[in-house]
Amino acid sequence: MDALDALQNRVSIAQLGEPAPDDATIETLLQAAIRAPDHGVLRPWRFIVLRGEDRNRLGDLLVAAKCEREPSLSEEERDKLRAKPLRAPLVLVAVAEVVEGHRVPVLEQIVATGAAVQNIMVAAHALGIGAMWRTGSLASSRTVKQGLGFADKDEIVGFIYLGTPCGSIKMVPADSPANYLRQLP
Repeated sequence: MDALDALQNRVSIAQLGEPAPDDATIETLLQAAIRAPDHGVLRPWRFIVLRGEDRNRLGDLLVAAKCEREPSLSEEERDKLRAKPLRAPLVLVAVAEVVEGHRVPVLEQIVATGAAVQNIMVAAHALGIGAMWRTGSLASSRTVKQGLGFADKDEIVGFIYLGTPCGSIKMVPADSPANYLRQLP
């Protein structure tokens, strides 16, 4: 697929099934990720590939973090939250492992990691892989960060759900870039 076609036609896919991308395909996606713009060549991005039982472990972390915030969380709400990582056969966790006090501001390090995730999303589309970028308030949880092996200073930029597209694919309405341009005041 042509690069412009992939950029201009990529959509998020909410319903994802088996098969998940194999190791060679994940390697291809990560090769695209690490070419993201990166001021200072800090390469702040880190990735964790979660398949099978590892997705359940992420679900348990999410439940533990939510229970810290809401101790009275019902068992039904716990089960629903625990099942979220199971919405796709593979979850790629993207984390900005930031360097504090560096000349490159922390925000730029986080944005660079976001650009790496965008590269993954576009590359997945080009390869015919369904992808959905999700985050949510629990991504900022100390429990989740530490459970994934990161420090409080680091930022989870996204949980990237990957798999084979299932069901209908949402159509994004046509739009004009002119709607987003502003003039210097």
